[in-house]
Amino acid sequence: MIIGAYSMIGGNALGQNSEPAIGIFEGREDVGTVLHAGWVNYDSAKRTYTISGSGENMWSTNDAFQFAWKKMSGDVTLTADVSFLTTSGNEHKKAALMLRQSLDADSVYADVALHASGLTSLQFRDEKGAITREVQSNISGPKRLRIAKRGDYVYMSLSNDGEPKVAGGWLRIPLSGSFYVGLGVCSHDKDAVEKAVFSNVELTQPAAASGQPSLYSTLETVVVDSADRRVVYLAPGRFEAPNWTRDGSAFLFNRDGHVERLAVHGDKPVVIDTGFANRCNNDHGISPDATQLAISDNSQGDRNSMVYVVPIAGGTPRRITQKSPSYWHGWSPDGKTLAFVGQRDGDFDIYAISAAGGEETRLTTAKGLDDGPEYSPDGKYIYFNSERTGHMQIWRMKPDGSEQEQVFFDEQNNWFPHISPDGQWMVFLTYGADVTGHPENKDVMLRLMSLADKKISVLAKLFGGQGTINVPSWSPDSKQLAFVSYMLVPEAK
Repeated sequence: MIIGAYSMIGGNALGQNSEPAIGIFEGREDVGTVLHAGWVNYDSAKRTYTISGSGENMWSTNDAFQFAWKKMSGDVTLTADVSFLTTSGNEHKKAALMLRQSLDADSVYADVALHASGLTSLQFRDEKGAITREVQSNISGPKRLRIAKRGDYVYMSLSNDGEPKVAGGWLRIPLSGSFYVGLGVCSHDKDAVEKAVFSNVELTQPAAASGQPSLYSTLETVVVDSADRRVVYLAPGRFEAPNWTRDGSAFLFNRDGHVERLAVHGDKPVVIDTGFANRCNNDHGISPDATQLAISDNSQGDRNSMVYVVPIAGGTPRRITQKSPSYWHGWSPDGKTLAFVGQRDGDFDIYAISAAGGEETRLTTAKGLDDGPEYSPDGKYIYFNSERTGHMQIWRMKPDGSEQEQVFFDEQNNWFPHISPDGQWMVFLTYGADVTGHPENKDVMLRLMSLADKKISVLAKLFGGQGTINVPSWSPDSKQLAFVSYMLVPEAK
């Protein structure tokens, strides 16, 4: 259902709650503290909204901006062409398409914001008074923007020409009951007023979805210091488990049985030649000297996973494990030993084996699943996750399997510990207490522990799970982490 596309109501109107409607919108208001009042001018002939806004920022724990809004509920889509009237002013001035729970300055919200610099991002505050976070698009200065809400999830679509394409997001934003939908402008300078023009504005409520939703995978990076996220690569279908190359120039991930390489600033992945190993799964990783790639592949024998090593540029796989199933997870810092998970006699435990092959050594014997073994950068420990206490928790042990100890205690299910190259941080994947295993398509968190003081923080909330961070994915400088998030976008009838 189209609520309004080029509504002819209130031509050249300047409105507030008590004033006439402004095109398709019911009112306008300065949200937060501003020194200079904003305004909205709707031109019914040109079908444009020119919004003037002041305000120090739309960020952190509170916002200040001019907002043209309409109250709605349910699923909505807001689309517009967006441009600034001048190139002057702060490069971070923003023109945004927004969904907002209330007109409070610290309200829950999500927006697709175009900055004067060209940066475009899905910004969000998922709790009242919380700090704003963002997912930055890999598209600079798009002409047409879209924000869409489907159920509890919000995502962005962008285009430089024509219909916007899915560009990332799929964030759970708790907008309950009726909420505000509209257009906002912030000058990013409390002493200034800036103008932006929104044209070809369409506000719709989509028909109920039919059939299966469309799956998209998004390779993202997140900055440890700020928790800012950036879209690197997005594609239909499923790909999984990024590795960040040792020189920082590329990512590796698996898709459709192959391992692919993508330049950090590239958009066209290339398949790495793994010979007969054409059913590679999401357990793969790069040797410390960056010359070899460990893979786990299901193409041979009984079709259970076995561990192989291939040259980093591709080539014929060399088999390492003789028993299956076996799933690689870690290289020792000296490159001489591999840690992997193997199922033997019905139990999944952690094993070590020479990188040259040979006999495997069992390191864990506890009942229940042990998984995700990874060496610390100094080689003193193997970190892993284990459900031996009743739910999945993070543990560590000496490389020979001795001195097994739980790293921390909580009631959630924690998987796949990865230690930063500088040894200061551990990132891991967290599911809710009610989730069994590590399934795909769940609301999960990436959490970060300081190994110095054991303090834990949330690095990112996302839709994912299986395939998100199964294997090491830290940047070489320990400042960023790569991961995969997922989207299930409903198809309208």
